[in-house]
Amino acid sequence: MWSSPRNLSTAMMYAFAQRSDFAVWDEPFYGPYLHATGLDHPMRDAVLADRVESAVEVEQKLLGPIPDGKPHVYHKHMCQHMVDGIPRGFMADCVNVFLIRHPARVVASFMKEIPEITAHDIGFEMQAELFDQICAMGQSPVVIDSADIRERPERMLRALCEAIGLDWDAAMLSWPKGPKPYDGIWAPVWYKSLHKTTGFAGPEGPLPKLSEEAQKLVEMAMPFYETMKDKCLRV
Repeated sequence: MWSSPRNLSTAMMYAFAQRSDFAVWDEPFYGPYLHATGLDHPMRDAVLADRVESAVEVEQKLLGPIPDGKPHVYHKHMCQHMVDGIPRGFMADCVNVFLIRHPARVVASFMKEIPEITAHDIGFEMQAELFDQICAMGQSPVVIDSADIRERPERMLRALCEAIGLDWDAAMLSWPKGPKPYDGIWAPVWYKSLHKTTGFAGPEGPLPKLSEEAQKLVEMAMPFYETMKDKCLRV
């Protein structure tokens, strides 16, 4: 699952984790990404201490045996993590799905934790690049909008499961409150609100009001979002 940050990606991981036939892995390349970029993200030292694998070692694990003997595994990937030096060959051996969200909502949410961000940090251009690369590998990736999931969770998750060849499992619609054993170590910063939930939130309200600088980031991201939006799963 390829997502920009602040984009329902953790809720989707929780949903798939409720299936008895799935293991999940939270942001496999976060450690190598912080190593490569030197970015000072919240809990940077703790993340690097917890995620000591090199990018190549992560790729080997992505393609290796699935934990707990499960038949499937959900990889929650952040598009912006795929910087130079992060391998991409594994994508050819995965079912790839792209999760999108309006850039204004992504920017507003991300800037609450990291006020100084760039267009790269929100991952929209990289998401479009990855989509094109996977298409060039001969796949037809599914694209799904988080707004559609929030508005019609069961309908959209049923459609997603059908599109990627999975049986429907109603367990995906809810999860227990609180931290999860499969959360990344960064969960205390980024997942606080989600830990209070037991399922998908309802439809979102109007787009947030943004500063002039934040709006510039949105304008840079919009062409990539609109291109992906045209490819969305529709039911």
